[in-house]
Amino acid sequence: MSVRTATASAAVAALLGGCVLLPAAQAQAAGAKDGPVVFAHRGASAYAPENTLAAVDAADRLGIDWVENDVQLTKDGVLVVVHDTTLGRTTDAEQVFPGRAPWAVKDFTAAEIAKLDAGSWFGAAYAGARVPTLTQYLHRVERNRQKLLLEIKSPETYPGIEKETLRILREEGWLDRGHVKHRLIVQSFGAESVKAVHDRRPDIVTGFLGTPAVADLPSYAAFTDQINPSHTTIGADYVAAVQKLKGPHGKPLQVNTWTVNDAATAAKVAGFGVDGIITNNPDIVRDATG
Repeated sequence: MSVRTATASAAVAALLGGCVLLPAAQAQAAGAKDGPVVFAHRGASAYAPENTLAAVDAADRLGIDWVENDVQLTKDGVLVVVHDTTLGRTTDAEQVFPGRAPWAVKDFTAAEIAKLDAGSWFGAAYAGARVPTLTQYLHRVERNRQKLLLEIKSPETYPGIEKETLRILREEGWLDRGHVKHRLIVQSFGAESVKAVHDRRPDIVTGFLGTPAVADLPSYAAFTDQINPSHTTIGADYVAAVQKLKGPHGKPLQVNTWTVNDAATAAKVAGFGVDGIITNNPDIVRDATG
C-alpha cells in the first residue's frame, strides 16, 4: 500500500469512528475485488469549471479515466456540453445578452454560446473558458485517452437529441467496437431517452439515472445496463436487488451512484457494493475506496 493510500485509509477510519470494515472494504483488503470505478462528475469539477475542457484535463492530471458530462441542443441543433438548461449560473450570458431571459440553452445558437465565458464564475484563472461542443469535448477526451459517461440532459426539451448524439459519436469514431465496449456509457433521467438509444444502438452500454422501485427493476433491465441512483436513496439491499438482475447484454445490472464528494460517504456506499461512484472530487473518492 502506498503512503498516499495508507494515509487516506487512516483518514477514512477516523471519520468512521474506528468502526469495523464494511463488506466491500473487507473484500478489497483481502484483494478479492477492486474498488468502485470513479467517475469525474462534469469533469473534475471541484478543481476546474464544470463541463469545460479544463475540467476534463483536471481529471486527467489526477489519473482519472472516466469523465461524466451533460449534453443539450442549441437553437440551431448543435450539441453543447452544459449542465443547466439555462446559461446564467455557469456563464456570463446575462451580461453578454441582456434581455434574453431566461437564457435557456435552447434559445441560443452555437455561435452565441461560443462567445460566453464559462470559467470566470469559478475563478479568475479560468477566465475565457468556453462551453465546448460535444465534438470539441470528444476530441479532448480522446486526446487524453479517457472514457466517457455521457448524460443526455432534459431529453423532453430536445426532440431528436438521441439521434443527434449518436450521429456525432459515430462521426467522431466513438461508435467503433473499442469505444463502445470499453470507453462509452450513455445515460439519462429519461427512461424513454435511454430506450431510444438502446433501440438505435443496442450494443451501447446505457444507464438510467434514478431509483426505480425494486418491483419495477425487471422492466428497466430490458433496455438499460445500469441503474444510477443518488447515494441518498440507496442501501446495500437495494444495490443487491439491482445486481441480481441481468440487463440487455446478459450481464448483471450495475449501480453507479452520485454525487459523493467525501471520504466517509464514499466508504459507506462502497460498502453497499456499488460498481461506481460519480464525484466532483475523484481523487478523494479514489483514495478512500481504491
